[in-house]
Amino acid sequence: MVQNRKIERRCISYEGHVFKPVAVPMKDLEQITLTKEEITALYYSDFLSIKQNSAAEKMGISQASFSRDLATAHSKIADAFFSTKAILFEEPEEKEDE
Repeated sequence: MVQNRKIERRCISYEGHVFKPVAVPMKDLEQITLTKEEITALYYSDFLSIKQNSAAEKMGISQASFSRDLATAHSKIADAFFSTKAILFEEPEEKEDE
């Protein structure tokens, strides 16, 4: 049984909901979902080229957790590319005004 996350992770905001192959209807594709943590790990590591320790600190998590999120994201993306699947992006939670 998977444990609930005990810490609040700081994730980036992003636009977009899905990435899919061109000319293949969504109804014909399997779907893989990237979590907001995985998207943030990809953004810091692969897009901004920030080292894992610094990126983990920005997210408020350990380097090991960051590394796991990044490895999972890479695995999901490779699966989607080579198995022709759609990638859905988990939407960031809206902060409620108090």
